This record gives sequence, structure tokens and C-alpha cells, in this order.
Amino acid sequence: MASSSTWEGTGLSQDDFMQRDECLVVDEQDRLLGTANKYDCHRFEAAKGQPCGRLHRAFSVFLFSPDGRLLLQQRAASKVTFPGVWTNTCCSHPLAGQAPDEVDLPAAVASGQVPGIKAAAVRKLQHELGIPPEQVPASSFSFLTRLHYCAADTATHGPAAEWGEHEVDYVLFVRPQQPVSLQPNPDEVDATRYVTLPELQSMMADPGLSWSPWFRILATQPAFLPAWWGDLEAALAPGGSRLSDWGTIHRVM
Repeated sequence: MASSSTWEGTGLSQDDFMQRDECLVVDEQDRLLGTANKYDCHRFEAAKGQPCGRLHRAFSVFLFSPDGRLLLQQRAASKVTFPGVWTNTCCSHPLAGQAPDEVDLPAAVASGQVPGIKAAAVRKLQHELGIPPEQVPASSFSFLTRLHYCAADTATHGPAAEWGEHEVDYVLFVRPQQPVSLQPNPDEVDATRYVTLPELQSMMADPGLSWSPWFRILATQPAFLPAWWGDLEAALAPGGSRLSDWGTIHRVM
């Protein structure tokens, strides 16, 4: 299990993270059941009773520039799951044993505060994209809703893929007041791009580009990203707004 201190990823490989990082295992109501390492959570092994891996918490950050463009990343080719695909700004997991604590209890979710998820987002934005924590303080994030999905990585590992994602995914929006400093970690990110909504739609129509399954769900369903981006001020409201839906877990299996 990760130690009870700030997470440090310097010098570690993707395989190291798979063995070391302890994800938060939950049931379909997002109730905490325990922990398991990333390897165990992401292995799709029907023979062992895990045809869809182990359901665990995750988050998806959508970071917007001051003028309202969305920062995309292309996942590094070295990633175990969904390498080389385009996706939202940052996607990862809250972990056990961290400081600040990344484990949110039901009251924190019901109130929309989710300090643990936000702390994990700050940590990973720095690790993946080199964004300094002071440019994206936890207080600047808006939690919108949760998504429950399962996706085998058949594009990488074939029709009998033994790797994939099975997550309760927390959607976070953030728009720093000033442009953020980007220093992408080549072990995590191959490319970045800021886009408008029409530019994103044009990219997604390009058959030569691949997309993460969670991002494709969020970007193509009118009630999700198009609605939130269409009223960005409401989506970013610190205390929540008509767009906030903290109590629902959207099932998009």
C-alpha cells in the first residue's frame, strides 16, 4: 500500500504504478469496500470471477483556459490501458494512504465537496502535465456528477482483452484565472491540445484519431459535456448549480 505521505511518482514505470498504487474499491452505489492495487482493478479475468475488473473510483478533469477552450491530452504509448488515445485533460484515481487524504465518505459526496477527489486531481495534474498545484488549488474545482462504466481495451489487447476500466468516475471542471504552465510527463502524455467545442467535434469525426471510452461517452451525450460546456459559468459554480447532479451515478455500461 502507498505510504501515508504525499505520493511521489518520479522514476517509476507504468508497471510500478500498477503494483504500488492502491485504488478505492467500491460497489455499484459507490460505497467503499476496501482497496486493491491498480493491476488487480484493471485485470479482466472471467476465470477468476472478474470479467470486468474490480469496480473502483476514478476522476476525469476537464480543464478550461481563461477563454473557455478545453485542454485535451493524448495518453502515452507506454500506458497499459488505452495507450495513444485522446481524452480529457487528466484521468486517474484517488488512492488509499495519501496525504492529503483522498478517501471521500458519503457526506462529502452528498455535499458536493469531495475534497479527496479534488486532492487526487491536483496531484495527478502535476504528475501528468506538470501543472503546479498553486495554479489549480482544490478549491477551484467544481464536481458535477458521477459515471459508472466498464470498457475492455480491445483496441490494444484484442477481442479477449485482459485489461480495461471499470469505474465510478467523478467529473471535475476547473478554469484557472491565468493560463497554466504545462510540462507534460512523457511517460504519461504524448501530446496536448486546447480546443473549442467545434474543434473537438471535428477531431472526433476524424477516423484516424482514437478516443478513450469514458471521454467519448461524456463528449457525445448531449446531457453531459455539450450541456456543461454550453453553460460554463454554471458548470464552474463553486457551490454547485442547476447542472450539478451529485446524487446520481449515471449507468453507461
